[in-house]
Amino acid sequence: MARVRRASHAGSWYTDNAFKLEEELDGWLKASGVTKSAGVRGVIAPHAGYSYSGRCAAYAFANIDPENIARVFLLGPSHHYYTPRCALTRTTVYKTPLGDLPIDLEVNEELKATGKFELMDVQVDEAEHSMEMHLPYLAKVFHGWPVKIVPILVGALNAENEAMYGQILAKYADDPKNFFSVSSDFCHWGSRFNYLHYDKKYGAIYKSIESLDKMGMDIIETGDPNAFKEYLLEFENTICGRHPISVFLHMLKHGSTKMKVSFVRYEQSSQCRSMRDSSVSYASATAKATD
Repeated sequence: MARVRRASHAGSWYTDNAFKLEEELDGWLKASGVTKSAGVRGVIAPHAGYSYSGRCAAYAFANIDPENIARVFLLGPSHHYYTPRCALTRTTVYKTPLGDLPIDLEVNEELKATGKFELMDVQVDEAEHSMEMHLPYLAKVFHGWPVKIVPILVGALNAENEAMYGQILAKYADDPKNFFSVSSDFCHWGSRFNYLHYDKKYGAIYKSIESLDKMGMDIIETGDPNAFKEYLLEFENTICGRHPISVFLHMLKHGSTKMKVSFVRYEQSSQCRSMRDSSVSYASATAKATD
């Protein structure tokens, strides 16, 4: 019997009207001007409400060529549930207004058999938005193609565990039928986020935020998880998907297929000019096989 994860954020974080959602995603994908590329094997994309980050996310998802992809691994941070590990779903299908995405139960079992993953309750699964915000785009891009998904909730991992999960996933990165969708927003700036880093040499606050984010993005592009860790320790940038990104970088480092991460879009929810303001940054990237 199917165990279902409902589209719990449809109707609030994005429209639950399938026709409107299709139209919205279609508009953003076309407006990005991006053409699909078979070499793109993964993306980093934001997970805010679509009115904030839907446009930015299109610059990642528009790259996907669905023809040879059999499964998508989703790596999303945990916002509400604390775990020092990674967690797998107990469900068999994730619903979206644009169609259902079945879980790859075989791979889910394989990962479970490592003994390194916990299983998340359906309530935890449905409360988390980080992976759900990627699902409508995936359902849209893979419409008509028989794709399965492997959702992995990435907990508050220490550096050692980030490396360990990256090593576990490396063998999957070497299979060109696998795709990776990594979920992260970038800087959450303002007193409501308890983060007010401001380097005045860049001028306006939003310019300082952009410089800080771009520094992190440049480091991610080098593919060096240790340099990314050092950057986070030094600046404490509030990148909510830091753990999924770190696992992804370790995975790329340990895989035999070489991939290059490139950022293709950067936006901010608003431009901060005063210490009373707040904003969230969004960035989209692709990981492209270079072999």
